[in-house]
Amino acid sequence: MSPMNINNWIECEPDNFLVISGPCGAETRDQVLKTADQLAKTGKIRVFRSGVWKPRTRPGGFEGAGTEALEWLKEVKEKTGLKIIVEVATSNHVEQCLESGIDMVWIGARTTSNPFSVQEIASALKGIDIPVFVKNPLNPDLNLWIGAIERIYAAGIRKIAAVHRGFFPVEKTRFRNIPKWEIAIELKSKFHELPIICDPSHMAGDTALIEELAQKALDLNMNGLMIESHFDPANALCDAKQQVTPAQLESILNRLEHRVETIDDKHFQDVLNEIRGQIDCIDFEILELLSQRSRLSHKIGIEKFNRNIAVLQLERWEKMQTNRLELAKKLGLSDSFVKNILQLVHKESIALQTDIMKQL
Repeated sequence: MSPMNINNWIECEPDNFLVISGPCGAETRDQVLKTADQLAKTGKIRVFRSGVWKPRTRPGGFEGAGTEALEWLKEVKEKTGLKIIVEVATSNHVEQCLESGIDMVWIGARTTSNPFSVQEIASALKGIDIPVFVKNPLNPDLNLWIGAIERIYAAGIRKIAAVHRGFFPVEKTRFRNIPKWEIAIELKSKFHELPIICDPSHMAGDTALIEELAQKALDLNMNGLMIESHFDPANALCDAKQQVTPAQLESILNRLEHRVETIDDKHFQDVLNEIRGQIDCIDFEILELLSQRSRLSHKIGIEKFNRNIAVLQLERWEKMQTNRLELAKKLGLSDSFVKNILQLVHKESIALQTDIMKQL
């Protein structure tokens, strides 16, 4: 899969970075036009977004103004020169957007989670030269995200971007949706040319966290941001807590630090290569130690089998966690980082010993 470089299909200046913004939902003509006008005046927005059809978990909530709102968005395009992007969830949505001259479409997280829906949209887009943005699915399933992108690509679309908006949390966190940046990084490592846009609004669920997440996206060399903005967020009909005013958005964008991927500085590259060499050596040592640990786990598994002892020794595992985490703290390591490593190592040890029980 070779999607087109984003700089070849949309202007991403300044700073080679695309900013998409607009209200969560198109509520009224006045709301849409006022918000768009204020966003256009910042000079930082290239694409105006708005939800025309809003999927709600339960009926009764605001579900967007529907087809009527497409006329308001056409006005926005004519008056501000901004390109327009709309969420689509069905082939009918696609057809109406194309008839209304909508420039781009995005597939929402709920839709990405359903391959049947994605295929319906892909079929409706076949042969159409229009950019398509694909949000990650609700659950952290990389293959499901890739599958949705591949379906759009198979329809002949080459102007494709992924949108990282976080994943539904199993447990309550300070974010509405857990970022799990590692999944977006893995997606980028598989498809180097695929643009990735970050949606900090849906990750955050709270305007106070948007700047932090937006900066993280820039630090990870993502290609842009999709941020919800409303001229009067306090009275928004949906997702009021995560929408900033155009003035607030401009302030956030002005404070963000843009990073470069690399620089032509021989001394810097030499220093970096030396440090990376040290990291490589440590990584090899870690792998060798893990191999030694696995062999010892294998020996323990045999001893347990010979004496008919259960694989899981809960008391031992709890003591291990406690003393390892105490040492980690003294060494200045993150508690959650070390805990994750210990759990992975213990899981592998249990798997090795369970296999021994089956084989012997």
